[in-house]
Amino acid sequence: MHLRILGIEYCIPHTATRRQPGDSLDTPNEGTRMSVLDRFDLSGRTAVVTGSTRGLGRAFARALAEAGANIVIAGRDAAAAADVAAEVESLGRATLTVLADVTVRADIERLLSESVAEFGRVDVLVNNAGACIHKPALEVTDDEWRSVIDVNLNGLWIASQVFGKHMIDAGGGTIVNIGSMSADIVNRPQWQPAYNASKAAVHHLTRSLAAEWAPMNVRVNALAPGYMHTDMSPIHEPQFQRYWIEDAPQQRAGEPDELGPAIVFLASDASSFMTGSVLTVDGGYTVF
Repeated sequence: MHLRILGIEYCIPHTATRRQPGDSLDTPNEGTRMSVLDRFDLSGRTAVVTGSTRGLGRAFARALAEAGANIVIAGRDAAAAADVAAEVESLGRATLTVLADVTVRADIERLLSESVAEFGRVDVLVNNAGACIHKPALEVTDDEWRSVIDVNLNGLWIASQVFGKHMIDAGGGTIVNIGSMSADIVNRPQWQPAYNASKAAVHHLTRSLAAEWAPMNVRVNALAPGYMHTDMSPIHEPQFQRYWIEDAPQQRAGEPDELGPAIVFLASDASSFMTGSVLTVDGGYTVF
């Protein structure tokens, strides 16, 4: 089957089933209504989480596993990956670990091929791998700027392109990009210009891919967390706490597992009529 959108022709295999509202990724609509809780169920599906060896990525891997998904752990730290695998497997889910650098296309292509070889297909991609440099703008070097943009934007683009094609060929899938509330904040000092710029681009890329791939049953949304307790956020250092924590309505940082329900929502059929959206979970920070 060939589908033409804005002058671009896509080839969709005849085996692909075009989903209707309420369909799951794995079965066609049979005229039955799914219960609310069933829509969050990821049993039998496979989720790839980049940067899942620590921080938010580790929490995402666990949350998706708790919802029933098999998990592909993607990162660069073999020892940390083994710890995540043990945690996920303790929940009764299958895992696969692939050491990969998201900025290297060959690594991402290998990540896809090994995931498909192990599980047959990939239903969910969480583009989580990220980097941040906490410095005033005038102190950021060219190499630091490029390194952040390369991971946060270029790496996400490569993974989206590689896995997006797989999902289109397979008849559907879900991509969740990890953006940031910092993509839209302009009223407080943040000392992370490259990060903010990269995440703003992630939000716009999310909308662009969502618009293009929606007819092929590939949904693309973004999750925009606020300040979280992770190694990447020095939230307790005095120069940051004044603006990042004390100015926030809830006056605290978030815990990674507080994002678990949101990632499951975006990855599952619970958000089946949602694409091109950015879901902000920031303790009210962007209200001010």
